Amino acid sequence: MSDASQPRNPQGSPVWDPSHQGTGPSGSGSRSPGRHAEDGLAAGGVTFAGVLMLVNGVLAVLQGIAAIAEDDVYGRIGEYVYKINLTGWGWILLIVGVVSAAAGGGILKGAAWARVTGILLASVSLVLQFLFLPYAPVWSIVLIAIGVFVIWALAVYRPTAR
Repeated sequence: MSDASQPRNPQGSPVWDPSHQGTGPSGSGSRSPGRHAEDGLAAGGVTFAGVLMLVNGVLAVLQGIAAIAEDDVYGRIGEYVYKINLTGWGWILLIVGVVSAAAGGGILKGAAWARVTGILLASVSLVLQFLFLPYAPVWSIVLIAIGVFVIWALAVYRPTAR
């Protein structure tokens, strides 16, 4: 199609010019073709990570309360290198759970501080769940996997300026 046969806007320039594809005001011309799908996955991942952190925080609070209230809620184990009194574990889980729930709420509101806090808390949670592994092995492994996803989603996502 020649330039003369293209429809023109009132200013005289072509309405659609293939030479300018992807160079709109959003700056998307510098992006690779598959980048939009990654952005959507990361943005959805951040929302999901925020919800996971909020829910995980509430569950950690409940897990901590259970460990504080009754030392026999979790099975007794023999010798363990990282042995801590279950009441101590309860307090650790309770505190990390409260902060995690607050950071999850902040992530859902789009706060930048919450993303950094979320990465830090998910990292701490990974270590704590590894140490708690003998007391609740399946649950700890599930939370470790969730922590890895949360770290990935929060680290990859780059919010657009509005």
